[in-house]
Amino acid sequence: MASEHIITGTDENFATEVENFDGVAMIDFWATWCGPCLAIAPAVEELAEEYAGKIKVVKVNVDENPNIAAKYGIRGIPTLLFFKSGSVADQVVGALPKKRLKKTVDKVLG
Repeated sequence: MASEHIITGTDENFATEVENFDGVAMIDFWATWCGPCLAIAPAVEELAEEYAGKIKVVKVNVDENPNIAAKYGIRGIPTLLFFKSGSVADQVVGALPKKRLKKTVDKVLG
């Protein structure tokens, strides 16, 4: 991850970084072998930069953190979950264009 605005989420820190966070967070569930995940990575990084200070962006490698992926029923990647005040507010599955991801961020920010 090249962006200083992206946090690496793990089974150990997910509660602290996301579930107990009193704001909006975008969680990118991904894996190194997933082509579509790598395809949307630049868009996720750009959104992290554009929304710095407004949302928290967390990337969770599902191979390294199977417990948190299982807890939220992640069956296909990329999956992006959008949390608001610790609860899932929206979800996007698949390699969607940045414009679509931005629309979802804006909707959750409300």
